[in-house]
Amino acid sequence: MAQQLLMPKATAVWLVDNTALSFDQIAQFCKLHPLEVKAIADGEAAQGIKGLDPIATGQLSRDEIARGEADVNYKLKLSEPKVRVPESKRRGPRYTPVSKRQDRPNAILWLVRNHPELKDAQISRLVGTTKSTIEQIRERTHWNSANLAPMDPVTLGLCSQIDLDLEVEKASKGRPLPTAAELGASLQPASETENLDFGYRSEREEEKEIDADAVFAKLSSLKSNRREEDEEDDRF
Repeated sequence: MAQQLLMPKATAVWLVDNTALSFDQIAQFCKLHPLEVKAIADGEAAQGIKGLDPIATGQLSRDEIARGEADVNYKLKLSEPKVRVPESKRRGPRYTPVSKRQDRPNAILWLVRNHPELKDAQISRLVGTTKSTIEQIRERTHWNSANLAPMDPVTLGLCSQIDLDLEVEKASKGRPLPTAAELGASLQPASETENLDFGYRSEREEEKEIDADAVFAKLSSLKSNRREEDEEDDRF
């Protein structure tokens, strides 16, 4: 990939303010039109842009600027970067090792059962299979359907847990929230809860009444015993 200048307009602003380079040189280096560079110099364009020093960013050397200032026809060249960033490889179909390809139908069956919201394209990206194979496993028409057993593709090493979570999250966007019936939960009617509360209160009240009667009976018996003991002491 050809090296490109970072923030061309900001670099042009800095070159206009800090060098004696011509408009054509700055325009050629920053990939701008000479009239646009002239507008920057006149203050008619890029008024809110802060200049970016290309020397500080390592994209231009002082010697290169000096050469350009000495020769109006000299074309500035970008400095060679000190660190080469490797180009990102184009993502293609997921490669599955030969030793794990026999496990793909089991992984597909697991995904179909545990994550029915996933689309065929998502399953294909996760385990590296074809849509026809996924359709055969969904409809139980696969040649080995009788021997298939659902197995987690993460455990099998066919995909990572992060990739699986991302695909599930994408598939779940826009889906309505599950209802109480789908979750298997049901609320009790208000009449039942009210009856339960009333019964609970009545039982508590009965227990309080019984406890109070027992306490008073016990106190009265203690008082009668105490009187009998006092009478016996008075006789002696």
